[in-house]
Amino acid sequence: MSLISLIGAIELGLVYSLLAFGSYISFKILNIADLTVDGSFVLGAAVCAIFTFNGMPVAGLLLAIVAGALAGVVTALLQTKMGIQPILAGILTMTGLYSINLMVMDGKANIPLLNKNSIFTMAETIVESNLYKVATLLIIIIAVFVGLSLFFRTQLGLSIRATGDNEDMCRASSIDTDLIKIIGFAVSNAIVSLSGALVAQMQQSADVNMGSGMVVISFASIIIGGAIIKNKNITVGLLSVILGSVIYRLIIAMILTTNFPPSLLKLISAIVVVSALSVPSLKKNMELNKLRRGGSSNANN
Repeated sequence: MSLISLIGAIELGLVYSLLAFGSYISFKILNIADLTVDGSFVLGAAVCAIFTFNGMPVAGLLLAIVAGALAGVVTALLQTKMGIQPILAGILTMTGLYSINLMVMDGKANIPLLNKNSIFTMAETIVESNLYKVATLLIIIIAVFVGLSLFFRTQLGLSIRATGDNEDMCRASSIDTDLIKIIGFAVSNAIVSLSGALVAQMQQSADVNMGSGMVVISFASIIIGGAIIKNKNITVGLLSVILGSVIYRLIIAMILTTNFPPSLLKLISAIVVVSALSVPSLKKNMELNKLRRGGSSNANN
């Protein structure tokens, strides 16, 4: 792998770690697999691209966060107020966002941002190195990481964590779990949308189909990181997500340096996620079978 490919993989790993942050909140903390991210990722890219195209890259990032939060609120309302199952609620929001994203992009499937100012072109004038993108992403990731670590230590953050652990107990403790879910999904999709906005500025384009497979990518990052660093608490869990995202992108980059067909990358990602999710269950079943065999052997003796 060349140095350019290595740096590119690290850049993608860092920017997609924000996507994994968002999925971590819904999947690991709230214990709900949120499929909205495929749509909110593109929503962030679309909103940011429009403002970046018109010379307002920072405003584009901020408004992308707001737009993503609103998408998360819609998904949460479908679950909590309309009684729709979580998976179906995410699918419905994601489906509706496709049309909304096209509306935001003025009916265009792609918005090029070549020769447009972005936070990365701003950073390039400050950081006299080819690592200006990495430096910019690190600053943003550290800010989000610290913000989330502090947030989940507040009373509201602890309520979100408690709702994910035991929703019935939270209700018995007079916690409005519906409101907690709405806030949790808003925060989750706001960060996902920020990731999409940064990808649009970094790759200098936004495409209405760029969100395809984002759920699998985020889950792969979470699972790979969790396998390397055991998630003892929120801070360690978020660190593992960053590590998992970078490692995942390095693996993809190494695969692309071979003659491996790029068309199979999404299949490989799906297999990684399925394998990682099924390992704990398979391990538990093996241990139970071992105990049964041991019990049967003792009974026969």
